[in-house]
Amino acid sequence: MKLLKWTFRLIGAAAFLVAAGFLIFVYSIHLETPKTTVRADGIVVLTGGTERIAQGIRLLASKRASRLLISGVNKRTTRAALSKRTPGYDELFRCCIDVGYKAQDTIGNASEAREWVQENEFRSLIVVTSSYHMPRSLVELRSALPGTALYTHPVVPRSVRAEAWYANPGTAKLLFWEYAKLLPAATRYCVTRVLGSDDDRVTRADVSG
Repeated sequence: MKLLKWTFRLIGAAAFLVAAGFLIFVYSIHLETPKTTVRADGIVVLTGGTERIAQGIRLLASKRASRLLISGVNKRTTRAALSKRTPGYDELFRCCIDVGYKAQDTIGNASEAREWVQENEFRSLIVVTSSYHMPRSLVELRSALPGTALYTHPVVPRSVRAEAWYANPGTAKLLFWEYAKLLPAATRYCVTRVLGSDDDRVTRADVSG
């Protein structure tokens, strides 16, 4: 009985920590808005919506970086098609925008970004993705790019209502699912840091659009 009691206590404590972590996750997303202006060597956009690509291109156009990678593009989507979706930036597509087709998920995005960063010898990146996807993206990018400064530019999708997620079943489901994927990614990253000898430093800041 004593063992059973402690088992229930541990389960309860674990459930409480997971629930508390979720609330912190949702609250941090709500606060995750661009605040400062920064310039980096490159910009990486993790695909998942035209809003992300458009904001990444606008950052490039405002000279916040010298080059842009759109990572995880569907193989059936051509550069010409991307250019048509963001009219007015044809010159940038010709000179300064790279399109990555290898990535199938967030880990793939990080791998694709690493190859691009190494090829261009970049030391800093502006990361553009949805606000709810930013925490997990940073975990994977930090694992793949130790020593590279990462500056966040979160995009808040119009369909996501983080401030009233509990009243919106679609948003609640999206946030729960993203949090569920964040936990193993963060655990894997922490274990790697503890067991490895990685003493690199990654800088995180917010950037305004």
